[in-house]
Amino acid sequence: MTRRRATVQRTTRETAITVDLALDGSGQSKVTTGIAFLDHMLALWAKHGVFDLTLRAKGDLAVDVHHTNEDVGLALGQALTQALGEKRGIVRFGSAYVPMEEALARVVVDVSGRPLCRIVYPEPHPPSLQQASGGTYTLHDAEHFLASLVRESRITLHVAILSGEDFHHTWEAVFKALGRALDHATQRDRRIRGIPSTKGRL
Repeated sequence: MTRRRATVQRTTRETAITVDLALDGSGQSKVTTGIAFLDHMLALWAKHGVFDLTLRAKGDLAVDVHHTNEDVGLALGQALTQALGEKRGIVRFGSAYVPMEEALARVVVDVSGRPLCRIVYPEPHPPSLQQASGGTYTLHDAEHFLASLVRESRITLHVAILSGEDFHHTWEAVFKALGRALDHATQRDRRIRGIPSTKGRL
């Protein structure tokens, strides 16, 4: 079968990004965005999604992480869409639960063509979930990255953080679960003929 791969370049006045993504990979990655926490999360995503990912980004980090974080999400979403092509024969739906010490995340995806990102948290919401150690990456940044990814990949994404006290543990569980859920959803099933929708398109 054809190897599903895409290369995307996104250049603005604020960022320059190159993404090479292979869906049928072995979990290898090389990610350099200038945002160490995001690099780590994307390496986890690729490893547990069994994707091969090379991603290089240069951005206006002297201002803050916002533009780079957002544009990396957009470019990766574009690469995912291109690598999937017409989506013929894919499973389409995927889900995963992943624990990371005290944290537990559930991620459910539908490769639907209908972009939606919903994230729910445990109550009460621990203050420690607001930002990574050192304050370099925040809850808003993590949410904005996922929203940007969803916008261009046009998937429906539901994330439930079922428990968590440490920011790093919590988002590590989320990114691992997202990789596993997308791996399941993008797998090809020999029983599925054509587009997995009664509408005939996704």
